[in-house]
Amino acid sequence: MPDASNIIVYIFLFISLYYEIFLLITYFERRFEMQEENIPIGNRIKKYPTASIIVPCWNEEKTISKTIHSLLNLDYPKNKLQIIVVDDGSTDGTWKTIQKFQTNPQISIHRKENGGKYTALNFGLTLVTSELVGCLDADSYVDKDALKHIVLYFQNDKEVKAVTPSVQIWKPETILQMIQKVEYGWGTFVRKMLSYLGAMYVTPGPFSIFRTELFAELGGYRHAHQTEDMELALRLQTNHYKMVNAHNARVYTVAPRTLGKLYKQRLRWTYGFIKNTFDYKFLLFRKEYGNLGMFVLPIAFISLFSSLYIVISTIGTVITKTTTAYVKWQTIGFDFKPNGFSFDWFYVHTEVITIMSIIVFIGTLTILFTSRKMAEGHRKIGMDVVYFLALYSFIAPLWLGKALFNAAFSVKTNWR
Repeated sequence: MPDASNIIVYIFLFISLYYEIFLLITYFERRFEMQEENIPIGNRIKKYPTASIIVPCWNEEKTISKTIHSLLNLDYPKNKLQIIVVDDGSTDGTWKTIQKFQTNPQISIHRKENGGKYTALNFGLTLVTSELVGCLDADSYVDKDALKHIVLYFQNDKEVKAVTPSVQIWKPETILQMIQKVEYGWGTFVRKMLSYLGAMYVTPGPFSIFRTELFAELGGYRHAHQTEDMELALRLQTNHYKMVNAHNARVYTVAPRTLGKLYKQRLRWTYGFIKNTFDYKFLLFRKEYGNLGMFVLPIAFISLFSSLYIVISTIGTVITKTTTAYVKWQTIGFDFKPNGFSFDWFYVHTEVITIMSIIVFIGTLTILFTSRKMAEGHRKIGMDVVYFLALYSFIAPLWLGKALFNAAFSVKTNWR
């Protein structure tokens, strides 16, 4: 009879397996629809709506210039696109850098006292008169066709209030950045499937675009535990507004190069997810909120605990077996007598937990292959996938555990 720890692992593995199968079934059901979305834009845009992009920045002197240039290089009518740069009280050379763009008719630059990203976004919203509005983080760069891909979704469905892009890593160099590249590719797949399910719960800072009327109806950005993009998405879901994902609208973001910076970033994200989920707990297990309330949000929340538990359990098992082997070696010494190789199916481990683990791993590989095709147009597997599979499960618990602790004891997290 399995002990309590094994029962917990069974439950967590079952949830993981169910989630993967659910996403894969959604993919195979909608794959032809995705192929139609991948048709080149050509002349499919009937009328270009006016659009404003707000770029909030704080101490981004190294990346802000490239961010603005990527917006200027968008393949979109210049008279239809306005760029609003808001310096949120930077203390480095950011303001000096953005002043170089003040003579460009497409760009307006502004400076305010530091109040946080959401205040910079709300400041920018007061200046918007366009039909569409979005934001772009000051460490991100857009593909030249990204806005056109997004506009198509607004054109084809008048009910759509928000469109999110496919966020990818900009030129990964270190092992840690390559791991994030795979992770972001996974996110491309998941976000698209959640879009089909009407269950998205984040509108990423890098280039999510909205109908401007939305902010008049629901209000501006909120502090939301430093994850305003998550809170806004949940507010849209609460009001049954439609959000979709444009997986072919590519945006690139600079990934943290060191474990310390990655830890701080993911701690903030995870902490924000936990706190926002509590703020919007009335969504959970409510049929009127569809797949988000009944399935996606609860599983996303449970996965925080399951990931942490399984990794700690695995490490504990390894330590126990290593200790046992060491004691045995100390007692009877090293006894290895090769008698030739033979194989017998009788000795193959066939416990349910082993079989489920194998199936979950196969599902993970399937999603990784599929996500790579969606994000990069090919299914080639390189060392980045090896690094991801070997290391990510042992890195993630660092911020998962801390985020759960901070949320439980109301310990605030810092932006950087």
